[in-house]
Amino acid sequence: METRADTTPPPIQLIDTEADILAELAVGVEDRLPQVSDLLLREIERATIHSREAMPSNVVTMHSVVEFIDEASGAGRSVELVYPKDADISAGRISILTPIGAGLIGLCEGQSILWPDREGCQRALKVTKVTQQSRGG
Repeated sequence: METRADTTPPPIQLIDTEADILAELAVGVEDRLPQVSDLLLREIERATIHSREAMPSNVVTMHSVVEFIDEASGAGRSVELVYPKDADISAGRISILTPIGAGLIGLCEGQSILWPDREGCQRALKVTKVTQQSRGG
């Protein structure tokens, strides 16, 4: 059932305030992390933007916990998507400024995306579950 259309990135959704912060982050690391900066800016550009209140709960946003599988290997992971200062891979918190972080933002449950890993190889990532964290203070 796979077709060439599978190489077209799926539609994504971002929260308006997060999109602004992410754009600033991406521009700020342009010299140091050009690949991630470019990927993230392209994702922001093609996203449908919502207010936080209008964002569906099954969409990957900052600080959500996302379960996904690498469709090639079948390996599953559960991570929290965070800003760089909060990243701690051993605690399952991955930075938005990683290829996987930039690839997952804005996807909803059931969507897949072809995305480059750190070595530049294309990986198919599929979101299987999104859990929103309560954001107190």
